[in-house]
Amino acid sequence: MVSAAAPPAAAHDGDRHHQQRPRVEISRVQADSPGREDRSNRSLNGEWVEIRNTTRNPVNLRGWTLRDSDGNRYRFDNVRIGSRATIRIHSGNGRDTRTDLFQDRRDEVWDNRADTATLREDRGRTIDTKTWGRRR
Repeated sequence: MVSAAAPPAAAHDGDRHHQQRPRVEISRVQADSPGREDRSNRSLNGEWVEIRNTTRNPVNLRGWTLRDSDGNRYRFDNVRIGSRATIRIHSGNGRDTRTDLFQDRRDEVWDNRADTATLREDRGRTIDTKTWGRRR
């Protein structure tokens, strides 16, 4: 399958009804991996979700989850996101660093045309969502 590269998904905040900015937010989503989607590790790591800490204090994401509309779930281990820092969660395999985490999957997670990324804290409360496209 060959697909055209798409810019990171725009933040559609239709699900965010509150005015207060979350401490941690989904800042960007690259659902459509640039180049050819061939399930290679390079292609899988070309799709990612970026999480940003909007505060002056580090936040521990231990037990938090990131999900798509189909129920695929990534659970954070003992991950600290620094003050005003961002981290990217890639779909493929790799070595976790301060700025990049890897789900170690062998298939795409994010639907290029329409999906929702949901970030939940360790007690299951939704922290932020990003939606793009229209689901049928």
